[in-house]
Amino acid sequence: MDPYFDRRSDVKKIQVLGTGCPKCNKLEELVDETARSLGIEYELSKVSDITEIVSYGVMVTPALVVDGTVKLVGKVPGVEEIKGILSQQ
Repeated sequence: MDPYFDRRSDVKKIQVLGTGCPKCNKLEELVDETARSLGIEYELSKVSDITEIVSYGVMVTPALVVDGTVKLVGKVPGVEEIKGILSQQ
């Protein structure tokens, strides 16, 4: 087994879907702060391409995708809700 691969599989891939509106930017900021405070390994990216956003089935932004699964659509949640989402396996 490749130990690098095993370690990388624990990294959460987090994506914030949004076109750059204030709510989208706020969600990105909160997710980044929350993930750091939880001490999890993560890669955070922002998806602003409308075609890619729609490919997730998302019609309202902001949206939060974790490891390829849409977890949240159309709102900026509180820190506790983000913690719950990011803490799920």
